[in-house]
Amino acid sequence: MKILVCISHVPDTTSKVNFTEGDTKFDTNGVQFVINPNDEFGLTRAMWFKEKQGASVDVVNIGGTETEPTLRKALAIGADSAIRVNTDATDGFAVAKQLAKVVQDGGYDLVIAGRESIDYNGGMVPGMLAALTDANFVNNCIGLEVDGSNATATREIDGGKETISTSLPLIIGGQKGLVEESDLRIPNMRGIMMARKKPLNVLEPVDASAETSAVKFEKPAPKGAVKLVSPDNIDELVSLLHNEAKVI
Repeated sequence: MKILVCISHVPDTTSKVNFTEGDTKFDTNGVQFVINPNDEFGLTRAMWFKEKQGASVDVVNIGGTETEPTLRKALAIGADSAIRVNTDATDGFAVAKQLAKVVQDGGYDLVIAGRESIDYNGGMVPGMLAALTDANFVNNCIGLEVDGSNATATREIDGGKETISTSLPLIIGGQKGLVEESDLRIPNMRGIMMARKKPLNVLEPVDASAETSAVKFEKPAPKGAVKLVSPDNIDELVSLLHNEAKVI
């Protein structure tokens, strides 16, 4: 079984977010980047298929040279090879078009993508990729088993879970729950050394025009100052909740 794991290069959640050029572009100065958390769950599940079922695992990213350390980390975790499509990830459709070419040329049986990236939270790419490659698709995936050409996937739905039987080729939009957080892997020294010798192939992009563009970014308004109310002054607390917070 050939598996492709889509890797997004995203800011660490502890990074301070700022924008430039009239709040139209994300300011990357001083920002540490990591593997998108949803993708990390998928990569860990792919490692299980590699170790238990002998699958081969490639990782792919759409981006410039700045994303290669993130791909190298995925190789250190255990992926066999990496692919970088040499173009900026301008919007969901353009990214899906680039990934579709990689999937079709590589003949992958299973493509594991994150449900969404934590930077733009578009949630569009896995579904569009499935449509472009004519593959089966399961989103919000929190469980996956593969037996030959058949697959059983569990996905999160409103108020519960749904288990689906399907077949390969399959694309999933994975998320937290696909593996346990305790199963996520940290590269060790041996993995880091081996990653240096693994192939990282750079591909030129196919023609794909962006269908959307960011007009402006805006950070949430700062929270108001905290008001402390004496535990003996219940009347004031009720008044504040009713007249200012308007929650009662």
